[in-house]
Amino acid sequence: MPDIDELFDELVERGGSDLHLRVGRTPLIRADGDMASLEGRPEQSQEVLHSLLMEIMPQRNREEYDEVHDTDFSYEIPGKMRLRCNVGMDRFGITAVFRVIPFEVIPFDKLGLPRAAWDLCMLSKGLVVVTGPTGSGKSTTLAAMIDLINQTRPAHIITIEDPVEFVHPDKLCLVTQREVHNHTASFSGALRAALRQDPDMVLVGEMRDLETIEIAIETAETGHLVFGTLHTTTAASTMDRIIDSFPEGRQNQIRAMLSNSLKGVIAQVLLKRVAGGRVAGLEILIVDRGISSMIRDGKIHQIPSAMQVGGALGMITLNDSLCNLIADGTVATDEAYLKAVDKDDLVTKLNGRGLPLPTHMQQG
Repeated sequence: MPDIDELFDELVERGGSDLHLRVGRTPLIRADGDMASLEGRPEQSQEVLHSLLMEIMPQRNREEYDEVHDTDFSYEIPGKMRLRCNVGMDRFGITAVFRVIPFEVIPFDKLGLPRAAWDLCMLSKGLVVVTGPTGSGKSTTLAAMIDLINQTRPAHIITIEDPVEFVHPDKLCLVTQREVHNHTASFSGALRAALRQDPDMVLVGEMRDLETIEIAIETAETGHLVFGTLHTTTAASTMDRIIDSFPEGRQNQIRAMLSNSLKGVIAQVLLKRVAGGRVAGLEILIVDRGISSMIRDGKIHQIPSAMQVGGALGMITLNDSLCNLIADGTVATDEAYLKAVDKDDLVTKLNGRGLPLPTHMQQG
């Protein structure tokens, strides 16, 4: 058993989501969103840490690390856990971060996702984007949505990831999972190849460049259901990010394509529960005719207002979601304020609903 497995076991025993290793520091874990040292563990030297990591790092990743000092891979302890691994370098030497990926996908209903997300899984074509900052639970949400499709529809699902995270066994669906660098050279290349592999649904683990974004939109336009992720924080900023990825001379064309192909955006943040654990705050945009027209006409700034009156379709803004979590006692106001994108708007909504303000704004 590799020596590093002991640290992974302790990470899981303590309910942590991430393990951080640094030269000159004791190992740290993230649990319920907070960082904490693993007391009793020695500080890591460059030599010891390098030895621990090389024992589990695939040869291809060793070569990549030696060349560019950054590499990603997955690691599995059979019967126990899978981890997403990143190894890099900082001013002190080698660094590593490991994210625990549960063997079992959290079912859609247990994750508490709303009906609007269920409806997006039942589409036959179009683009659905799940967004949020790193560590916001995008992978968990997407895994639950794929699992729902896998259980309810006889279809062919292709996932393109770097690395493969949640493993999906065939249920009603045939599931083809491809890992960038191991099974294919790039997201864009795998996505282009997917069109010749008879897919019904394609998951793009990261829409990280113009070519991948463009092919994802084209794939959705040609009658496939495409799920993708971006590191944006709101539904409106997601559309701005996609459109701004293209040269100015092509942006009108992309707006037209996006207005036809985009079906929904789920933007999320992860918050600490008052009772322990974490919960997602969700902003949901459903693209109806009105939203489609705004995208086509370049009126993205009007979309948040349209979402305010789109509740019947399942739309909700992030701040309304945060207010709901505060109102039912799930999340403290200070935590919601910390994670809010538009903090002034959140305070206005808190005042309007008679909910407590953040501590620093309370009188007396």
